[in-house]
Amino acid sequence: MKFLDLAKVYIRSGAGGNGCVSFRREKYIEYGGPDGGDGGKGGSVWAEVTEGLNTLIDFRYQQHFFARNGQSGMGRQRTGKDGDDIVLRVPVGTEILDEDEETVLADLTEVGQRVLLAKGGNGGFGNLHFKSATNQAPRRANPGQEGVERTIWLRLKLIADAGLLGLPNAGKSTFLSATSNARPKIADYPFTTLHPNLGVVGIDNTEFVVADIPGLIEGAHEGKGIGDRFLGHVERCAVLLHLIDGTSDTVVEDYETIIGELEAYGGVLATKTRITALNKVDAIDPEELDEKRAALEAASGGPVYLMSGVSRQGVNEILRALRNEIDDDRLRLKPSEEEAPWQP
Repeated sequence: MKFLDLAKVYIRSGAGGNGCVSFRREKYIEYGGPDGGDGGKGGSVWAEVTEGLNTLIDFRYQQHFFARNGQSGMGRQRTGKDGDDIVLRVPVGTEILDEDEETVLADLTEVGQRVLLAKGGNGGFGNLHFKSATNQAPRRANPGQEGVERTIWLRLKLIADAGLLGLPNAGKSTFLSATSNARPKIADYPFTTLHPNLGVVGIDNTEFVVADIPGLIEGAHEGKGIGDRFLGHVERCAVLLHLIDGTSDTVVEDYETIIGELEAYGGVLATKTRITALNKVDAIDPEELDEKRAALEAASGGPVYLMSGVSRQGVNEILRALRNEIDDDRLRLKPSEEEAPWQP
């Protein structure tokens, strides 16, 4: 898989350099005294959000990141060189978890955000540091501080404004393809998306990001199918669009299956705002469509939109409903398409 959203990483900061025990021994200096320098600091390990990344695939091929140790102090009051830091470059939306995969150490949601994962050890003092009026020839120096070694998990949660939910073959990828420039795989046989896709959707001079995740099946929270591992990618969304295949004979059961998986997953997804839509309505008789819509409204306790991703029937109404549930500060103005002046 080119898309990787979970990676285990081993990091270690550098140890500080040892202090030096040294004395001046020039020929014509009678009272040389101590001149041992301090050790240098060890390198630290940082994580930084970098623009242009959308996967953790780089951490599949390198899992160990060890910063350099600080250099030991030297005579002539010379301090050792500090160890170089190591920076883990991660995409926007990366969570850094402790080894237990539950404790969140940092949540990186903005480009340029930076967090310290393991601090380098301090350098030890040389014997010059211990010189005093009563101890003019100290013969002691401190060792450098040890580095920090730990195991962390990187988990990517895509930054999107709206998320798509539904069973496999419910038409989520078709909807994303019809409303944005994203081109997920679409075919005329039943299959499910294997990794999340993002698309920028525009409606009424505003734009927002829609995330399409692999379809859920009954028992996904127990690991069946692909499982619910990709549900984390829609946790940051402001609203969820629940698509139901209108050609199915069990539309109510399909709806309840997805709701049951959301409740079993827990967290904020079960209480997040949802918009329910019956898809593929262009392939259903009007009478059958009315029956299925009424049954879904009774099950969901709210309105049910009708749409078709292929014919684009009802698509704009759903996009407007999604936009109304997204805060204004998350929406982006669509760039105007003014014609550039003609130039020879």
